[in-house]
Amino acid sequence: MPRARAGDSVRPPGPAARASIAAATALVGLALLTADIGAGAAELKLLPPDEAFRFAARALDTRTLEANFSVARGYYLYRDKISFALEPSGTVLDATLPPGKVKDDEFFGRVQTYRDRVVVRLPLPRSAAGESITLRANSQGCADAGVCYPPHTQSVTLAVPAVDGKAGPLVEFQPAKKSWFK
Repeated sequence: MPRARAGDSVRPPGPAARASIAAATALVGLALLTADIGAGAAELKLLPPDEAFRFAARALDTRTLEANFSVARGYYLYRDKISFALEPSGTVLDATLPPGKVKDDEFFGRVQTYRDRVVVRLPLPRSAAGESITLRANSQGCADAGVCYPPHTQSVTLAVPAVDGKAGPLVEFQPAKKSWFK
C-alpha cells in the first residue's frame, strides 16, 4: 500500500471500515465493562452459612425446647425451609413458626422470610427430664447480594432439666474445626 505524503488528500474510511471500527470499539467497551463487573464481584465477601445464620437452642423444661436463629444483616432465612428433628432417631418436631415477612423471591416466588432473629418453641414428643438430647435444625437462606445458600444443617446437644428444674443454658452451634490431619 502506498504511503501518504504531505499534501495528499486522505479519504475518510468507507462503510466497511467504519463498521469494523465500531465493532472493535464495542468489543473494547464490553471487555472493559466485563472487567469492571468482575472486579466488583471479586470484592463481594459472603459470610459462611454458620455465621450468616447463627443457630442456638435451649431446653425450657422437660417438654419444651426453644430454638433461635440470629440472621446477619444483609441476609434472610426462608420460613418454609426451616425444620427441626431429634438425633439420632430423626423424630421430626412439630414447629409452630411465627409469621415471616412476605417477599416476592426470584428463586422461590412469593415466600415468607425472617431477618435479624427468629425464635421457635418446639414441643418434645415425650418428657426427657434429666436427659441430653441433640436437636438438628435444617434451614436455607440467602444474601441480599443475590446469592442463595444450599440447605444447611446445624446441631446442638442440650441438657434437659430435671422435673421442676430451671431452663437450661442457651447452646450455640459450633462448626467443626477444620484440620489438615484427621
